[in-house]
Amino acid sequence: MTEQTARPRVVIATDLSEELCREIERQEPRVEVIRDHALPRPMRWPADWGGDPAHARSDDEQAAFDALVDSADILFSIPDTDAGALARTVRANPRLRWVQVMAAGGGAQVKAADLTREELDRVTFTTSAGVHGSTLAEFAVFGVLAGAKELPRLQQAQRGHTWDDRWTMRHLDEMTVLVIGLGGIGKAVATRFAAFGATVWGTSRSGRPVEGVDRLISLDELAEAVAHVDAIVVTLPGTEQTEHLVSEELLRTVKPGVIVTNVGRGTVIDEKALLSALDDGRVAFAALDVFEVEPLPDGSPLWDHPRVLVSPHTAALSTQEDARIVRLFVDNLRRFLDGEPLRNVVDTVEFY
Repeated sequence: MTEQTARPRVVIATDLSEELCREIERQEPRVEVIRDHALPRPMRWPADWGGDPAHARSDDEQAAFDALVDSADILFSIPDTDAGALARTVRANPRLRWVQVMAAGGGAQVKAADLTREELDRVTFTTSAGVHGSTLAEFAVFGVLAGAKELPRLQQAQRGHTWDDRWTMRHLDEMTVLVIGLGGIGKAVATRFAAFGATVWGTSRSGRPVEGVDRLISLDELAEAVAHVDAIVVTLPGTEQTEHLVSEELLRTVKPGVIVTNVGRGTVIDEKALLSALDDGRVAFAALDVFEVEPLPDGSPLWDHPRVLVSPHTAALSTQEDARIVRLFVDNLRRFLDGEPLRNVVDTVEFY
């Protein structure tokens, strides 16, 4: 058995702290963890996996970085989170077997690399799905509460020093919340709304029971279901199948005054249709962490809409994200070495 076979090379292709690199070594001594902290782009904030795009490597540094990632059996992060760099290293390194993608919806990055079927079959890609569940679930609750308590009205009155007449607010324990997508994030969303006493419905392809979910909805039943719910939380990834799932047609059937929150991918909601529904009152409030085009274009009407909360795709970020991803990665390392199925494997047909 060769040394390479005995100790697969895990190459750290992002600005991961030395402390966490050593944690991988400590947790799984059967691998060799290779890193050079001088080569990845430096992070600008926690979990800035792509690093500072303004950071330019010299020609020698770029050559060294390419050689480093091309030596991997296992890559921790797509280099610079760049699809082109992923394609280059997959083709340059026939021994590469597994890439840990930092994004929960990392299938889109893999798809953008435009790899061949042979390359997709040779390399396994896993995502960080589930790591962001708690933070995104909190934003989903925050978004629905902001709509239920009419945050824009409160802010407007406060800015104008206006003591309005009192009015009734909606309460979570009187609301039915539909979670579109019961993956790792959706399950976390469901349990939190259930803890507040809300009635929780959720869409599921498997039909298996989910903790905190009172009713499972098939996608075929979605148009009927939205006519009866007080809030819709979108957690789905962006795929060809989910694009504009929340469409003009669907929004025509919603219960008037529904609250919409999106913590999945922006392409799931047709923003033009959403704006129309906001304007005529079908949607009372929308809290959006993701958008069809990011950054949100300066001319988008969403910026200035009085009943929209814009979050710059930041709800998932946490000071503990890197440690959480390392824990997931270490568990998958054990599975990889022991010949067990990996968690969060990207479907390279639908890319989710």
